[in-house]
Amino acid sequence: MKLSKQARRDARELFRTCMVRDALDESRARQAVASVVQKRPRGYIAILSHFERLIRLEVARRTATIESATALPPQAQAEIQANLARHYGAGLALQFMENPALIGGVRIQVGGDVYNGSVQGRLALLQQNA
Repeated sequence: MKLSKQARRDARELFRTCMVRDALDESRARQAVASVVQKRPRGYIAILSHFERLIRLEVARRTATIESATALPPQAQAEIQANLARHYGAGLALQFMENPALIGGVRIQVGGDVYNGSVQGRLALLQQNA
């Protein structure tokens, strides 16, 4: 579905009203959606579609997935959490996962940012450059 410029602007404005101190307020988002559905302005489906996309991107930006070949000790988890909080700010949701395919090292993904310090990632890089 192609979005009009006005629908994009309206969705961005709606999204801005749902932000409180650089964090998404879930209750405000629900109220905003209910208000748009009730009023049904022109192009409201497109507005809500783009609004949903903006929310998905914000949730992904505030979620970190940390993968390691084996379970990380609590001290390493705390250190990673502190470094990510320093770089991305407080309120980051962390998910620690085990992925034996990594062989060793750690792979961290926060939104679109990927930090791959795994053996698997380095082997793939070597293979790509060979």
